[in-house]
Amino acid sequence: MIRVELLKLFRRPRTWMTIGLLDALPTVVAILLAVTGIGPRPGQGPAFLSAVLTNGSLFAVAALAIVLPLFLPVAVAVVAGDTVAGEAASGTLRYLLIRPVGRTRLLVAKLVSVFAFVLTAVVVVSGTGYLVGRALLGDQPLSAVAVTSVSGTSLTSGQIAGRTVLAIGYVAFSMLGVAAVALFLSTVTDSALSASMGALAILIGSSLLLTIDASRALQPYLPTRYWLSFIDLFRDPILWRNVLRGVALQGVYVLVLLGAAWANFTTKDVTS
Repeated sequence: MIRVELLKLFRRPRTWMTIGLLDALPTVVAILLAVTGIGPRPGQGPAFLSAVLTNGSLFAVAALAIVLPLFLPVAVAVVAGDTVAGEAASGTLRYLLIRPVGRTRLLVAKLVSVFAFVLTAVVVVSGTGYLVGRALLGDQPLSAVAVTSVSGTSLTSGQIAGRTVLAIGYVAFSMLGVAAVALFLSTVTDSALSASMGALAILIGSSLLLTIDASRALQPYLPTRYWLSFIDLFRDPILWRNVLRGVALQGVYVLVLLGAAWANFTTKDVTS
């Protein structure tokens, strides 16, 4: 069942079209930076964007920072929202369950396919950012002289590579929270659009509350609170506090919402 869901996901043209659109924005930004040579001042704009003019290899991390606030969550919400509700809307869910396939097994297969999409999207965006950055913005070697941490100290090429891998993992895990919200809503409604839009509404509301002082007591528990904390991985020494809080918070959302999705899906009447 898992193999079937993975083949279904990666054989769909819209899957690769979505990933291609995710790559488009960082690529356009890299072209503009290469043509104009004008980058944001340090501390302004997406993370690391001010540093890529001197070392294009860092554009892999900058690309993640560009797509993370909006475009990547939208893509994940659309794919995850379509998992169960899309089958119901097309009338194939009931026929899937007629086969000797348990509901739990089907839901796990759907979850694995969503995770595969998240990981693929994050890796492709960062990989494309690395290649585009080196091609357009310079391919200086990652050396202790050329690369500095957010704290201003030098980082070796090994440290940069290791921290980039950690950042990719952190961003992918953060997007699992988005997937869990959309997957739960996908078991509640028969409309994939409603599930995706519901997940996006929650995330937009979370981002809005982060800007309001009156909601300060709620902010540590909002799903988008620690998304950009992967920047702390590039400090020297690494500031683990917000990174670990982000992992713990997303873990709670994933466990609770996936548990709710399982409880709802295994007990609901499927009529379509």
